[in-house]
Order: sequence, then C-alpha cells, then structure tokens
Amino acid sequence: MRRGQLVVDAVCVVIAAVVAFPLYWMVLSAFKPAGELQSTRLWTAAPTVDSFRRVLDVENFGLYFVNSVIVAVAVVALSLLVSFLSAVALTRFRFRGRTVLVVMLLVAQMVPVEALTIPLFFLLRSFGQVAPAIGLNQLGSLVLVHLAFSLPFAIWLLRGFVAAVPAELEEAAALDGASRFRFTWQVLFPLVAPGLVAASVVSFIHAWNDFLFAKTFLISGTENRTLPLGLLVFFKPEEQDWGAIMAGSTLMTVPVLVFFVLVQRHLVSGMAGAVKG
Repeated sequence: MRRGQLVVDAVCVVIAAVVAFPLYWMVLSAFKPAGELQSTRLWTAAPTVDSFRRVLDVENFGLYFVNSVIVAVAVVALSLLVSFLSAVALTRFRFRGRTVLVVMLLVAQMVPVEALTIPLFFLLRSFGQVAPAIGLNQLGSLVLVHLAFSLPFAIWLLRGFVAAVPAELEEAAALDGASRFRFTWQVLFPLVAPGLVAASVVSFIHAWNDFLFAKTFLISGTENRTLPLGLLVFFKPEEQDWGAIMAGSTLMTVPVLVFFVLVQRHLVSGMAGAVKG
C-alpha cells in the first residue's frame, strides 16, 4: 500500500513538473539578458528587467490592460448571471423542449471555434449597423462572442449543482413563507457557489487569453485592443523580440493567477457552505 502510494505521488510530481515547465521557461526567458535568450540553460546568472521595461514602454499598454479587464469581467458577470438562471429554469421547471435544449448545449460545445469565426465576423458587422456598441472594432463584440461560447459549459455545469439541491429544501422554504425569488437568491445561489466559481474561472481565462476573436473583430484602430493584440508589436518581419514577448506573456499571466487564488478561497468556503446546508 505504501509503495503504491509512493508511485502515485511520483507520477503526480512528474506530471506537475511537465505542466509547470513551460511556465517556468516563460518567466526565465523574460528575465534573461538578450545574449542568453538562445541558451538552453535552466537558469540565468545575470537576470534583468529590460524586457519588462520594453513592454511597459509600449504606447497604450495600460489601455490594453484595461480593455482586457473590461472584457473579462463583463463576460464573467454576465455568464454567471445568465447561466445560473438558465440552470434553475432547466432543473426546476418542466416545459416542452427542455431535453432538446439540454442536448443543444452539449452540441454547442463540440463546434470548433475556428469554424464559426468568419460567420461571426459577418454577423457582428450586421449587428454594428443596428447597435454599434456590439459591432466590429468594439469591445462589446468580444463580450458578446465570449458570452455565447462560455454559456453552454457554464449552464451544463451549474445544472448539475442545482439538481443536487433537494427539492424538499425549496418546499420547506415555501412553508416558512419564502417566495421562489427569495429561495433562489438567498438559499439556492449560495449552495451552488462552487459551480459558480468553477464557471467563472473558465470564462475569465478564455476571455483574458483570447487572441483569435480579438484579431478578427478588432480590425482597425488601437483604442479597443486587448493585451494579446498589444504583444504583436514585438513580432517583427525581420526579427522577433522574444524577451519582450516572454515578459509580456508573464505580465498577462499574473492577473489570471491572482484571480484564481482569490476565487479559490471562495471555492473552499462555498463547498463548506454546501456541505453544511
């Protein structure tokens, strides 16, 4: 038994090392001086922050950061609200076509993103003629598209959490005089907190790291660019500034790690609350 546990632990350590190595190499390359970027050494004897200086000196870098934050936060907030209400409707109410709708949620997750990029481009161009805020070259277009792609997974995930809450709990709340609205937001919402947190992490990462949609829909102007597009200035035809690229990627990773650490604490407390309930 002890030997088997040691083997499992060793395998887990190896897998963790393989997964973490690209992140380590990115951070290491960001601190390497220009002369060591092509070196395969796993350390540097002369760390420098010159690459970070070049990234921070990029014009409108702060604006790109703010744009990325706006898109990610809007997607997370709208996704959690809509997916939670949708999961409640699919779980607590019976209506015609409910099973078909659930199957459609699964099918929507199987469609490749690349296959929908061009149709979405023309669709958003048409939307822009009616509602400019969600048309091309607007942050609203990114929010709308990421919301559409994050909802199927979030709804499917939260549907399981909502279904796990006993119906008897709602009946008891009704006997105590609680309305359906009050039960939904004061009882059901806290109990599905672990699912909400998991959905928020996935939605945030997808919206924050997006390059394909940003490159496709933000085709002119720089005021609405996001951070992934801002790194394109270091990809030059004659030579790529890999130090700055790695430094910019490192800076982009920090908010994701901070968000995950903050949300992880709420995930633990939410799970404890669910078990207690």
